[in-house]
Amino acid sequence: MVFVVFLLAYLIRRRLDRLNRLDGDALWRNWFRRGAKIQAGNESSIRTGVALVVVPGLVLVGLVWALGWFGFRFAAYPLELILLVLLMGTPGWRQLLRDYTDAWSRGDMQGAWRQVQNRLPAEERGAALSPEAMHLSLSKALVIAVFERFFLIAFWYVVGGVGAALVARGLVALAEQWPQHAARPRFQKLADLVSWIPARLLSCTLGVAGDLAGWLREAKNVLPGYGRNTSEVLMISANGSLTGYALDPEQFARLHPDEWASFGGRSLTAIRDLLSRSMLVWICGVALLVIAGVV
Repeated sequence: MVFVVFLLAYLIRRRLDRLNRLDGDALWRNWFRRGAKIQAGNESSIRTGVALVVVPGLVLVGLVWALGWFGFRFAAYPLELILLVLLMGTPGWRQLLRDYTDAWSRGDMQGAWRQVQNRLPAEERGAALSPEAMHLSLSKALVIAVFERFFLIAFWYVVGGVGAALVARGLVALAEQWPQHAARPRFQKLADLVSWIPARLLSCTLGVAGDLAGWLREAKNVLPGYGRNTSEVLMISANGSLTGYALDPEQFARLHPDEWASFGGRSLTAIRDLLSRSMLVWICGVALLVIAGVV
């Protein structure tokens, strides 16, 4: 039943993303407002934020366990479906990428930057970014967004249930949206911790879903990848798994200068297709685990 719940949630979430509906980030921001007031000198404290995420996760674990104990485990599945739909999703990205691609194809790099600047990491939002650097920054933001809002949740839901999925997604949300900016780097360390195994599992999946030979050449740089953060592991893996220099704009520009106007759209399409195939691999993997009786 875990497989059915996740598959339904994934399909519903993809549909909502196409309609640009139900942004889970807004729900996290509203929930984290309880941490907006902190005593002076405690701006870097993470206790309140961790409690706001861990306590609901433990409540969910207890609720699911209690229902299973009393023989009503099936009653938790509708709740799990709703929560997974809320935890997953990247609404807004589809239209943003379309507008960015249109601006890129017109050669309007300034317009392309204006479309995506709010999605780029804070340290990479400079208006003087080269087109190549801007595109790589956007590609990284896209890969990380999909990983944290789909693959991370899928992994922890299958491994630890909906409570674990809530905690993992909550730690990522804390690193991005906690009102006290001084505490965000500490939350990021916790988010990297819960992302360590899923990121490396996705790294292997990218090789299976893409160019395996290319991925094998890069595998030594990411597995086990001690000292590398999640974004580095996934970007190196994606670069090796993609063909046609989809994540190497400088090389593409040297080899195919006449096709530069189409590079932005082609690259993003290749990345999205690779991630979609990777999720299909994960879904098939979970199905096999269910058949084997592991899940």
